[in-house]
Amino acid sequence: MNYDSILSYIKPDKKEKTEVEELSNKIINLLDSLSLEKDIPSKAVLVGSVAKGTWLSGKADIDIFLNFPLDTSLQDLKKNGLLLGHECIKKMGGVAEERYASHPYVTGTIEGYEIDFVPCYAIKNSSELKSAVDRTNLHNIYIQENLKKDQLNEVLLLKKFMYGVETYGSEFKVGGFAGYLCELLILEYGTFEGVLKAAAHLWKPGLIIDLEDYHTGENFTEPLVVVDPVDKNRNVAAALTLQKMSEFVAASRNFLGNPKEDYFSKINLKGNFKLVEKLLTNRGTETILISFKPPEIPSDAIYPQLKKTSDSISQKLSDEGFIVENKGYWTDEVDLAVLILELSSGSLPEYKKNVGPELWNEFHSTKFLEKYGNKAYLEKDRWVVDIPRKQRDVYRFLNYYLQKENIHHLKTGKHLKKKILEHYEIQNISDFMGKTTHPEILEFLFRFLNPGVHLWR
Repeated sequence: MNYDSILSYIKPDKKEKTEVEELSNKIINLLDSLSLEKDIPSKAVLVGSVAKGTWLSGKADIDIFLNFPLDTSLQDLKKNGLLLGHECIKKMGGVAEERYASHPYVTGTIEGYEIDFVPCYAIKNSSELKSAVDRTNLHNIYIQENLKKDQLNEVLLLKKFMYGVETYGSEFKVGGFAGYLCELLILEYGTFEGVLKAAAHLWKPGLIIDLEDYHTGENFTEPLVVVDPVDKNRNVAAALTLQKMSEFVAASRNFLGNPKEDYFSKINLKGNFKLVEKLLTNRGTETILISFKPPEIPSDAIYPQLKKTSDSISQKLSDEGFIVENKGYWTDEVDLAVLILELSSGSLPEYKKNVGPELWNEFHSTKFLEKYGNKAYLEKDRWVVDIPRKQRDVYRFLNYYLQKENIHHLKTGKHLKKKILEHYEIQNISDFMGKTTHPEILEFLFRFLNPGVHLWR
C-alpha cells in the first residue's frame, strides 16, 4: 500500500513546523530569562514528540522541561518550577492550570497550543533518577540519536494507525501504547508495516523487546515487555493492557489482510437513540446504569476509581447469583459519571442454594444440620439447603449496597464514594436514554453493545 496520501495530512507541513518551532523557542528563551532574573538555577529544554519530530499534524502538545541541578531540594524544585511556569504563561497571555504526575506541573494554552511546564532533575543517566519524569530528557536524546530521518514518517503512520483503531495513549482511560513506545517499536522493527507484521504473526503475551540487550526483561510480568533503553529497570510498555495489546494484534491482522486508508481515522459513531434501543431490545437482557456527578479530581485518578467501583459492584452481584454479562463505565469528567451493568436477568429465584459440607465430614455435617435441620438435603455426598434470598430484585439490591451504612461492603474509590453518597440514580437503560440525547453517551452505549466495532473497516 502507498502511504503518501496518508502522510500528506498527518505530517506537519512547513508552516506548522515553523509555527511550533518559533513558539517553542520563544517560550524557552523567556523561561531562561526568568530563571536569570529570579536567580533560579533552571534550564528549559524542549522534549517529547515536538522535539523528536514525531508529532501528528494538529496535535503538537509542546512539552518543556525545567531542568534543575541534582542538589536542588524537591521542595525548591516544585516551588520554583511552578513559579516559572505560571510566570511564563502569564507573560505570554495564556491561561494556567496546575496538574499532577509524580509531582506538580503547570499546563497552559498559549497561541492555541497546549504547553506543559514540567520541573525535573538534570540527570545524565538512570542511576541519578530522582523522579519518574527525569527520564524524559534521556528518552529525548536516545530517540534523536537512534531514529533515522526516514523513520520519522514510519512513527507517524504507526501513531495514526493506533489512533484510528483506538489503541493509542498510555493514560489509564485507554491503557494503550505511549508515543515513546511507538518510537521504540519502529527502532525494533524498522517500519510501520514491520511493526504490524510482527504484531500480527509473532506477538503473544510475554514477548520481550530489549534494544540494548540489558537482559532484564524477565523481571517484568506485563503482557508486553519493552526494556527502556535508558533504564534497564523500567518496562516502557507497563501501562499497556492485555486488552489493548490484543486489539492492536487483531487490527494489524485485519489491516494486512485488507489494507484500507480508513484504518487511519477513528470510526465515526454518531449515537443513534433508536439504533441503540433496538440493539438493547434484541439482546433480551437487563441493562442498568448508576449515574452520579464525578468528583473534581484529575482524569488519571477518576478512571481507576470508576473501574474499581464497577468491578466491585459486578463481583457483589455475581456473589449473590446475578449473571453479569458485561460491564463498563463512562464520564465526561465534569457533570456526569455512569456505571453500566448488563445482566442476564434483573431478578433472582426466591431461594438460593447453600452448599454445605461433605457427608463424610461428621463434625461439620453435625454443625450444618444443627443449623438447618430437616430443611437440608443431599446432592450426591454434600449437604445442601435452600435459603430465602434477602434481595431478589437487582434495583433493590444495588440501592441497599449504595446506602451510607452498607457502601463499605463495596470497594469504591474514596472520591467516588463521597459523590455517590451525595446523590445517585439507578435506572434501566431505556429510562436513562429517555432523559438524554447526549451524543457522547449514545456513542458510549453503542460501543458498549458493539465492543469490537473499531477493529474492522
